[in-house]
Amino acid sequence: MATSSSSSVISGIPLSQVRWDTSRGGGGRSIVRVNRPVPTASLPLTRFRFHLSPTPAAARWQGDVRSRNTIGLEFQDWKNNTIRKKKKQSGACKAWKWTSPVSFSQQCKRWIPCCSSLNRNCYRKITPLPLATSAPTFFPDKSCFPLSSHKLNTTSGKHICAPCATVGPDEPHAASTTWPDGLLEKQDFDSLYPQFQTTELEGFLSTQLPSHPKLHRGQLKNGLRYLILPNKVPPNRFEAHMEVHVGSIDEEDDEQGIAHMIEHVAFLGSKKREKLLGTGARSNAYTDFHHTVFHIHSPTCSKESDEDLLPLVLDALNEIAFHPKFLSSRVEKERRAILSELQMMNTIEYRVDCQLLQHLHSENKLSKRFPIGLEEQIKKWDADKIRKFHERWYFPGNATLYIVGDIDNISKTIYQIEAVFGQTALENEMPSPPTSSAFGAMASFLVPKLSAGLAGSSSHERLSNPADQSKIIKMEKHAVRPPVKHNWSLPGHNTDMKPPQIFQHELLQNFSINMFCKIPVNKVWTFGDLRNVLMKRIFLSALHFRINTRYKSSNPPFTSVELDHSDSGREGCTVTTLTVTAEPKNWQNAIKVAVQEVRRLKEFGVTKGELTRYMDALLKDSEQLAAMIDNVSSVDNLDFIMESDALGHTVMDQTQGHESLMAVAGTVTLDEVNSIGAQVLEFISDFAKPTAPLPAAIVACVPKKVHLDGIGETEFEITPSEITAAIKSGLEEPIEAEPELEVPKELISPLQLQELRMQRRPSFIPLSPEMNVTKVQDKETGITQLCLSNGIPVNYKISKNEARGGVMRLIVGGGRAAETSDSKGAVVVGVRTLSEGGRVGNFSREQVELFCVNHLINCSLESTEEFISMEFRFTLRDNGMHAAFQLLHMVLEHSVWLDDAFDRARQLYLSYYRSIPKSLERSTAHKLMLAMMNGDERFVEPTPKSLQNLTLKSVKDAVMNQFVGDNMEVSIVGDFSEEEIESCVLDYLGTVRASRDSEREHGFSPILFRPSPSDLQFQQVFLKDTDERACAYIAGPAPNRWGLTVDGKDLLESVADIPIADDALPHSEEGKDIQKDLQKKLHGHPLFFGITMGLLAEVINSRLFTTVRDSLGLTYDVSFELNLFDRLKLGWYVISVTSTPSKVYRAVDACKNVLRGLHTNKIAPRELERAKRTLLMRHEAEIKSNAYWLGLLAHLQASSVPRKDISCVKELTSLYEAASIEDIYLAYDQLKVDEDSLYSCIGIAGVHAGEGTTASEEEEESDGGFQGVIPVGRGLSTMTRPTT
Repeated sequence: MATSSSSSVISGIPLSQVRWDTSRGGGGRSIVRVNRPVPTASLPLTRFRFHLSPTPAAARWQGDVRSRNTIGLEFQDWKNNTIRKKKKQSGACKAWKWTSPVSFSQQCKRWIPCCSSLNRNCYRKITPLPLATSAPTFFPDKSCFPLSSHKLNTTSGKHICAPCATVGPDEPHAASTTWPDGLLEKQDFDSLYPQFQTTELEGFLSTQLPSHPKLHRGQLKNGLRYLILPNKVPPNRFEAHMEVHVGSIDEEDDEQGIAHMIEHVAFLGSKKREKLLGTGARSNAYTDFHHTVFHIHSPTCSKESDEDLLPLVLDALNEIAFHPKFLSSRVEKERRAILSELQMMNTIEYRVDCQLLQHLHSENKLSKRFPIGLEEQIKKWDADKIRKFHERWYFPGNATLYIVGDIDNISKTIYQIEAVFGQTALENEMPSPPTSSAFGAMASFLVPKLSAGLAGSSSHERLSNPADQSKIIKMEKHAVRPPVKHNWSLPGHNTDMKPPQIFQHELLQNFSINMFCKIPVNKVWTFGDLRNVLMKRIFLSALHFRINTRYKSSNPPFTSVELDHSDSGREGCTVTTLTVTAEPKNWQNAIKVAVQEVRRLKEFGVTKGELTRYMDALLKDSEQLAAMIDNVSSVDNLDFIMESDALGHTVMDQTQGHESLMAVAGTVTLDEVNSIGAQVLEFISDFAKPTAPLPAAIVACVPKKVHLDGIGETEFEITPSEITAAIKSGLEEPIEAEPELEVPKELISPLQLQELRMQRRPSFIPLSPEMNVTKVQDKETGITQLCLSNGIPVNYKISKNEARGGVMRLIVGGGRAAETSDSKGAVVVGVRTLSEGGRVGNFSREQVELFCVNHLINCSLESTEEFISMEFRFTLRDNGMHAAFQLLHMVLEHSVWLDDAFDRARQLYLSYYRSIPKSLERSTAHKLMLAMMNGDERFVEPTPKSLQNLTLKSVKDAVMNQFVGDNMEVSIVGDFSEEEIESCVLDYLGTVRASRDSEREHGFSPILFRPSPSDLQFQQVFLKDTDERACAYIAGPAPNRWGLTVDGKDLLESVADIPIADDALPHSEEGKDIQKDLQKKLHGHPLFFGITMGLLAEVINSRLFTTVRDSLGLTYDVSFELNLFDRLKLGWYVISVTSTPSKVYRAVDACKNVLRGLHTNKIAPRELERAKRTLLMRHEAEIKSNAYWLGLLAHLQASSVPRKDISCVKELTSLYEAASIEDIYLAYDQLKVDEDSLYSCIGIAGVHAGEGTTASEEEEESDGGFQGVIPVGRGLSTMTRPTT
């Protein structure tokens, strides 16, 4: 589904928004995370996660922490933080991803060596909206250069650390790092560094890493730990998170899901939390294996009285965590919500995830303690049962409080913490685990090994007398979290190899296989630990790049190959995962190729050039992030600290991280990189050898039936022995060493550029015939507008928010709306074809990608219904901006269109089309979309017939015909000078060939809603499935953002003449005049409907939650969203609701009643004020982000969006403030909610779904998101959804 109008207004163009993808991320990993057939270059490099420091959010707020009043809103995505609801992008409109396969500096998982090691999905992180990743530049060969003796002497002589910021093994939430005896090997430093004294190098590498200088740690007498970090972004706000170290792993056999139940009851039953709702605070909660977290994001003081809000927030957290009221009414209400949540989560993706976890952790409780719990048990518990579990685990000594934000007075904050929590009952008298100060780094080896979830595994003994136990609830906590025992994948540790496991299901579309290796977490405490992390990163970066470039020049047998090596705090281990996805018919070759490439890298290692390239990438990336140290948001800092604590890693700030990385980089050698990297891959490369570590599990997830051309559906057969044979076949193929690639330093040489200037003579021209100036600058916003002589308009803003970094976006009008009746799917397949080819001019895909790596560039190409866009992220170091502009020039002038790339793109869409009937959400939403849009295929995925009619020429023409001067607009935001940016614009954009096509728009087929009434206004979808689920969508027409409707009306004309009602104005005459002027300004402003529709969406979302979810208990998840187009003269609204088959019809009726009830149940002033605060807080939080400004600049000069001008940026805040309740009703009256205009579709899955019902067998196409293959990973089941 589309993002809400409020997000679109502020961000300008929702280029990454999803149309009709009902999947949402939640909890720690996405609840519906379907892997899309994206170009392999776009895959996160080996999914090798570094969380060594927090990251600045590139575009915060989509799916941010939500309180009840914000449910369902989707702002532009920035990262996948699992405490936040998130909507996935449409893979169908996403394509070209020239990314650095090395660094994640611009992604949500931005890597910097601030030491939280490699992290797979630790701490509720999921793969985000792919914001651009950065990539590196050429770096002198440092494969064997020495550290200066100055560095060695200074670092080995003393520790650079702040005692208040240390973390030790006594932390109950730190993962165990205990290795089996005899498995620790000492490095042979003499052979590695003959030029150094061994003792000197050993001394340096064993030196502790510096600790974050601003992080304050403490502990109250009752055992509550607290961490405080001052942080100014966003200003005047703070994050307070209460982490209770209890989760599903602590549940007994008859308590499965009770921790999650307590989270719901405690959080939503808190009256003190509810009192914060009017202050601008937002709150939520989640539960996973090892902890439960309640969090509040709040202003530092109230707007009305300047009252300090921290004490009120702490008081609310104290009530939620330690003094909840387990009222029977609240327990029943949350029981209904959780049962609905359970059915909502139980997608095929979730079931795949459960299968992976069950086999990976078959030896311990992690395999059978999924946080959501068991339905039959959830139905039985009473308040007393829940209360007893709470008394056992929820006490200050088993919790940690995190406060990060705009806090100046640390002493005052500590005093406030003590005042609120100090009186909470002291922990029972019990022995404590040894402290880090007593044992230092060796303490982790002294922690007793814990049995798998047994009650006796706590750090203190139980009462021996059962009679006493019935009277006293013994408080429990664990020295190590989670308290489970793993069977490690280490040489000699296990001797019995488990056969491959097969999970086969009718709802699976593609083949996937996961090979797992599981080892203890290596805590990153010393420079030597960080050095090992760096070397693994380099090694696996090379593997990812090789696999995803070597096979792109031909049709590869796999859809994707990913290698993930990361720590998991929630699972208490480090897991290496090789994941291969493929079309079922290609599964054996896909496995063979993946294993072959792993073996090649293990046998021959990385090359000298690869070491240079990827080392430089990481150093440049960390340098870039260190420069942005003052722009990291509080929630990012907090997430990072919580991750690090869970894993027991040292916490550093960005500057310390970069300096530490630079220090260890000089000690790295090529031989050692290959040696340590080979160890990571041995479980694959030496598979079945006696000396190799055994895989922890091998799990294949496969369909029951597959489609064969000329035959149709046929049974898919596969056996464990066949899987083993396919793995071994990859070990037997002959392999050769990897050749060095020649990497271009530039795509356009100075001589070529000079010739282009002479030929094209670029210049700036007046922006319009009426204006006699070639440059328009707005001092208030800092926005500059230019127009090139070839017709390309340019907007830019100089911003210091992200030091030496920049973003650029090309927007091209047209998108899928430009597809004609005989070229359905041409634009979307064309964009994918361009992506799959990845070539420009005479440069191969490999060369282009390495050019991006060397210049810290990320590029993505995507399409929506009304635009094609290309976005770049770059650094200004080492001519990075020039390199980005060169790449853009080459794409516009010298794109290469390849037949095999076209074949792959078409096959991907065909595969996706065939997967739609296997998804309840997609098939339901698709059916509704076809009905409402009168069968217009431009709003769904192309059918096989349409795909068959396409040719390489037709898709190339469909895309490139839109890339003409006056139909394009380029916006740039970054830390550059006026001279730098205008020089690049002239040289590389100004020399693009001039072309105009004023006749282009006349060929567009009109877009119309289906005439109403229609017999398709209510429909149903039934899906045969082993488990029951239900969902529904309700939709109807709306105007576009600028007040234009599909039937040709201009609604702004009527709004401007409406008089201002006096009863809505302040009492004072002066106040009345001011407010009247503001409202008149709003009524005459082109953004009137964009503003009021956004506020309306907030109000409706709040009411849906309160009524359908909270009061009636008919759903866990319901949301209202608006898709207001910019270029097309239409929009629509959608309500999405999940429920059970027995409740879904009532849930739909309740949603309709809320939607239609705004006139009978009038909007209250407090509802409007809350909506304003929500949207304005987002705006204030985002305003320092370059990506956000890029959205604000969009369409300022677009001829296809004539109503957007600079006032839409300058006056945004005042326009929201001016809106009245009457204005909201003006917007509401433009939504068609009557029975003849409203469309709904209900989807029901189950064993008996649809029996006795005659349903039309329409062809089904995708609804929004090119998701392709079923996801593989272990994330979906390890955490619950956010409570609200």
